[in-house]
Amino acid sequence: MFRIPMAALGLIVSTSIAHSHGDVAPQPMNTDALPDVGEEWLIENPYRAESDEVWKAAIEIGDSGYNQNCARCHGLGGVSGGLAPDLRYLEAEEYGDEWYVERFQVGYTQNGITKMPAFGELLGQKAAWAIRTYLETRPDDGELDEATPRLLQIRDELDAMADGASGDAEALQAELETIANGVETGSGAPIADSVAFRAAYLISGSEPNFSAAAEALTVGLSAAH
Repeated sequence: MFRIPMAALGLIVSTSIAHSHGDVAPQPMNTDALPDVGEEWLIENPYRAESDEVWKAAIEIGDSGYNQNCARCHGLGGVSGGLAPDLRYLEAEEYGDEWYVERFQVGYTQNGITKMPAFGELLGQKAAWAIRTYLETRPDDGELDEATPRLLQIRDELDAMADGASGDAEALQAELETIANGVETGSGAPIADSVAFRAAYLISGSEPNFSAAAEALTVGLSAAH
């Protein structure tokens, strides 16, 4: 699996960012659902080893925060178009965290032009690690290509079930989980926040949301292609 070495990331940042991000006001993030991490900045993602509930909350908050504050340069969903580094490939390890959090805190300036603002004081540490958690769980390119035809069929089944049709929710959840477990991340993190993973979660428990799961598959698979 391809990874971006730290030195290469620095080189990409210094040579590839063609437009200023400094004229965009950072959008605030509500991180109340996440546990406090203290005032001193950490050098390793504290939400990586947290409970499933906290980890999923970090992904959800990071998803929104990233796409409001970072996607303009780094690409929607973390998929860079070449303007800035593709942060999906920043290793989900302490050395990757150190590079990420330093850049998040102080930003990046080239020849007196702010290419990336300093988000540290503006958004805070919890926001930083939520975005990091979201990014490191992004699937690698092409990971769902083979499963897409079946996922579209499952989407249609879930749509029908949302309208009252009968179906085996447990079997569909198990199949989605099997697909999700086979998806690799770009960062090397053990679990990918794929559309299969999200859909399986949405139909789990005592109150499955078939409509939301079908929508997640529709939007996610469309974005992937």
